[in-house]
Amino acid sequence: MDKLRHHILIVCLCIGHTVFAWAPWPLPMDSADNQADSIIYGVELTAVTSSGTYAPFWLQTNRFGAISAQPHSGNLSGYIGKAATRPNRWFDYDFGVELTGRVDTKGGTGFFQQLYGHVRLYVFDITIGIKPETWGNQDPELSSGGFLFSQNIHPMPRITIGIDRYTSFPFTYGYMEVKGGITHGWFADNVYIQNAYLHHKFVGVRLGGKLPVNLNYEFHHAAQWGGTSPVYGALGSSFGDWKNVFLARSGGVMANDQLNVYGNHIGSQNLGVDVKGKGWKISAYWQNIFEDGPIKPIWHTMNLSDGVWGIAVKQSRWPFISGFLYEFIQTTDQSGPFHDRDGMVFGGADSYFCNGIYRNGWNYFYRTIGTPFITSPLYNDNGDIATLNNRVVAHHIGVQGDIYGFRYRALVSHADNYGRYQDGNDLLKSRNTALLLEVKKHVPQAWGLDFSIAIGADIGTQFGNDVGLMVTIAKRGLIWEY
Repeated sequence: MDKLRHHILIVCLCIGHTVFAWAPWPLPMDSADNQADSIIYGVELTAVTSSGTYAPFWLQTNRFGAISAQPHSGNLSGYIGKAATRPNRWFDYDFGVELTGRVDTKGGTGFFQQLYGHVRLYVFDITIGIKPETWGNQDPELSSGGFLFSQNIHPMPRITIGIDRYTSFPFTYGYMEVKGGITHGWFADNVYIQNAYLHHKFVGVRLGGKLPVNLNYEFHHAAQWGGTSPVYGALGSSFGDWKNVFLARSGGVMANDQLNVYGNHIGSQNLGVDVKGKGWKISAYWQNIFEDGPIKPIWHTMNLSDGVWGIAVKQSRWPFISGFLYEFIQTTDQSGPFHDRDGMVFGGADSYFCNGIYRNGWNYFYRTIGTPFITSPLYNDNGDIATLNNRVVAHHIGVQGDIYGFRYRALVSHADNYGRYQDGNDLLKSRNTALLLEVKKHVPQAWGLDFSIAIGADIGTQFGNDVGLMVTIAKRGLIWEY
């Protein structure tokens, strides 16, 4: 009996030590501050030339709208900024200013690619301005892009408040982490509706902590709202209108919006699992989309077969191939071919990224905000500002690695396009195979310059057969350390 009590006491002491050694709410509150802050600069020159009507798909897609879609273009960018450097302190900040001048076959233009400030107070983040962001649980380096938000558009001016990174929930000992936030943004392109707003809110939960298996779930709700229509006039931009958008309620000045929901609403649910070990990680994820309510669990929606399915493998032991990804993208179901017929409402024909009032749809400066396989209006030969191809089946593969200091990324994608339900039959309308090989090298002997060469190509009937080359020379350095 004494021996049993002795063993029980040892077990209890071990459990107690584990519980109290790991704080119930591990947060960035370390008093140590050994990290210096730095103001850095960057100058970058990029040139693109290609043989087709447009630059190859992967040369100018998912680059935050920085590269022109025209076959020949050049960019000159200057950057100054500071990175966030204190993840374990209660306070941190960063900012960036990047001004780009661009010339292409249609002329010249200049724009801010970055112009933002960000502050973190304890766990809460505030971001104001134009900042490139990646939303969703897809792989950020090799993915074709999230279903609702990809890296395909120029960053919007916005204000975002929330918790940007996964943070331990109180008294869960790191096994449960949460993030979430709300954004108010501006559609500064004014393609059709003038001065329209963006509403975006998101919440994410991750379970598992230091365990080898983690589960994650994210919910994103976005809406275009407000502004002035050339047909209907002012659409309503008051605080009461904002509340209706936030709660996805009826409102505004349009009869349709007063009967249904005010604004153009669209959302996505993301589900993922990560399995990790020493020096490796395997991630699988699924992203769905919805444009009609009510909101149902991701596995029980009407358009269950539509989504982005991906699996990514990363490892650090063998640098030659450090990452591999495969994605399957399908958008052909759309809850069925009919919204209503013969007096019955089916709720189908979702026609992703299209809207009757916001005629340019879920696009910004003629580029698709979501998955770029839903074709951007910049490719419309007839000058239409709407999305004309949103029924797609695509396969996407990405590989990356480092071969003796030459960092490379290779992408191969194939898309079959079926147009839109409202345009008629289900026949295959076009297809495209897009290729990219991108190699980067830092050369200390050449004044510390960074060189990048990318070769891209399109094969098929969607954009025609073309091949292109992109060359980038960049210099980055330190201005001030404090």
